[in-house]
Amino acid sequence: MKEGYKEITMLQQREIEARVLAPLIRAFCREFGEERALETARRAIRETARESGRAVSAAHGGGLESLKKNCVEKFNEGGALTVTPRRDDEECCAFDVTRCKFAELYKELGCADLGAVLSCARDAAFLEGFDENLELVRSETLMEGGPRCDFCYRKRGA
Repeated sequence: MKEGYKEITMLQQREIEARVLAPLIRAFCREFGEERALETARRAIRETARESGRAVSAAHGGGLESLKKNCVEKFNEGGALTVTPRRDDEECCAFDVTRCKFAELYKELGCADLGAVLSCARDAAFLEGFDENLELVRSETLMEGGPRCDFCYRKRGA
């Protein structure tokens, strides 16, 4: 972290970003069409997430244990997620998110429809940058109307 900066939670960071990005994305949708604008935003946000994953891995090392310690805990700072563990061993870290304050935040800000682009699209891309030997398997998210987010971080081939 840069000198003089204050550490903030991931939820606070996403709020700051959403207050800037949501109006920009909406303007681009009007100007260039929704499909093109949203895909461009997804691509840019995913690349930023990959870069973040590489930076965290460079600072703390890759691997499943590092992911759990340095990333999953960071995502949940300040009680941002209500999590029900499903599996936690040397091959896999699986859990369900049954409450997501990120989704609640986007709804409160009037941009729930952009939540998956602004947040959920980052998850797999972050992992690609963090450790190419890990994968994220997820079939549903609260953000997109599911009853839960079913995260499964695992070693490839496990």
